[in-house]
Amino acid sequence: MYADLHRHLDGSIRPAVLADLARAAGVPVPADLAFSPGMGLAAALSRFAFTLSLLTTPASVRRVAADMCADAVAERVTTLEIRFAPQLHVGASPAAIVDAALDGIDGRAGLVLCGLYGEPPAVLDHLVDLARSRPGVVGIDLAGGPAPGHDWSMDDYAPAFRRAADHGLGRTVHAGEGRPPAEIRVAIEHLLAQRIGHGTSLLEDPAVVDLVLERGVTIEACPTSNVHTGLLPSVAAHPLARWLALGVRVCVNTDNTLLSAVDAPEEHRRVRAIPGIDDDALARLIAFGHAGAFRR
Repeated sequence: MYADLHRHLDGSIRPAVLADLARAAGVPVPADLAFSPGMGLAAALSRFAFTLSLLTTPASVRRVAADMCADAVAERVTTLEIRFAPQLHVGASPAAIVDAALDGIDGRAGLVLCGLYGEPPAVLDHLVDLARSRPGVVGIDLAGGPAPGHDWSMDDYAPAFRRAADHGLGRTVHAGEGRPPAEIRVAIEHLLAQRIGHGTSLLEDPAVVDLVLERGVTIEACPTSNVHTGLLPSVAAHPLARWLALGVRVCVNTDNTLLSAVDAPEEHRRVRAIPGIDDDALARLIAFGHAGAFRR
């Protein structure tokens, strides 16, 4: 029934598995690991340091990927994409980590490989090389967020994204996540993004809205996550209904089931309560999710 195109592996570990992995590593689970409303993007991103410290081996990545697919079945998610940055799982080569994730997925979901804002463009190039020879990898992403100290701009990643397009890989970019909508324009025009992660600032520039409509770009909305990162005061304040009224293709996603303590049915229940979202609008959101999936 549901589609979830934006779900991070390192933020979607089952709580019991997290506890098990932490016991094996001999470390306690931080009491403040979970996201909380208004914590800000930087604080939210910092929480991944702990989960990544437990996912250093192919076996642990395989286990979590398999769990995520099983959880999706229980949630009635029939179109699932799992994303992660294999270069951050330091216990094995990125190739071995990607293969472990694909083994755990076993054809039940698409895998999206994430480069990170601030990483050298060569990292994205390597991800494209890994993806092109593995049909289970359906796309690449630029995740995280830009920071003043970064040596690389969005444009520096354009060659890797263009190579991805040449090889038939899907392209999505975390853009406009509380930052100016010009970032969305760069993602679409220079990185050839077919989907935009979050995109909460979209309505601040009507010309960017027009570009999204013209290119048929799908916005991956993650309302609960946006409340946690302080971009919205509540899920009810999300511009989903206004986007739909303008004809924007948008779908609903969980982002991180562990860290945001949410699953697909609950995320859709919260969205259904947004003013202007009726049963027909919810059905359109779900349909856009299924239609927007990357396929190879």
